[in-house]
Amino acid sequence: MAIKLVIGLGNPGAEYAETRHNAGFWFCERLADELKVSFGKEARYHGWVASARDAGIWLLMPATYMNDSGRAVQALAHFYRIEPAEMLVVHDELDLPPGRAQLRFGGGLGGHNGLKSLTAHLGTQDYWRLRVGIGHPGDRNEVVNYVLKPPRKEEREEIDATLDRALSAWPQLAKADFNAAMQKINAKPATPKKEEP
Repeated sequence: MAIKLVIGLGNPGAEYAETRHNAGFWFCERLADELKVSFGKEARYHGWVASARDAGIWLLMPATYMNDSGRAVQALAHFYRIEPAEMLVVHDELDLPPGRAQLRFGGGLGGHNGLKSLTAHLGTQDYWRLRVGIGHPGDRNEVVNYVLKPPRKEEREEIDATLDRALSAWPQLAKADFNAAMQKINAKPATPKKEEP
C-alpha cells in the first residue's frame, strides 16, 4: 500500500518550534518544500495541512499538542478514507542517538504520547513510523524536560543530516518501495575518515 498521509508529530507554538519533540514537524516542513506545497491551518482537521495532489499525498502537522495528536489524524484520515497502513508517522525517538533514524511498520509505542494518542484513535499500531533519533538524557525522570528543550548545536546538525537522508529516500517511499527506503534510512551514517597527519 502506498503512503497517502504523512504525519509529523510535534507541539504547536513558537516556544516548542526548536525543541527535540518537534522533529516530526521539521521533517514535514522539509518534505513540503521538496514537494513545493505549503501548509494551511485547517480547523476541521485540527492542524496544518498540505496537499501534494500530483503525488496523491497529504501532509499533516497536528495543532492539538502531542498527547492529542490522534484526534487530528483521525479527522483527516476518516474524511479521505485513508487506512492506517497508508500512513507514515514521523516522530522523535529517545532510543536512537542523534544521527540515526529507523523506518519500520508497526511495533511498540515506547512510551511516546503522540503514538499512544494515534493508536488509541486509530485502534491499531499497524502504521509506518519514521523514528528520528534524538538520544536519551540517561535518566527517566529527565525525559520530559529533555524532549521539550532544543538539541545542542552538534546534535541539531546530526538530526538535520538524518532528516536530509530520510528525505533522499522519499522517491522510494512514494513508490511504496519500502525495502529500498529502509536500506537508505536505517543505514548507519558513515564515520568521516580521519586525515593522515
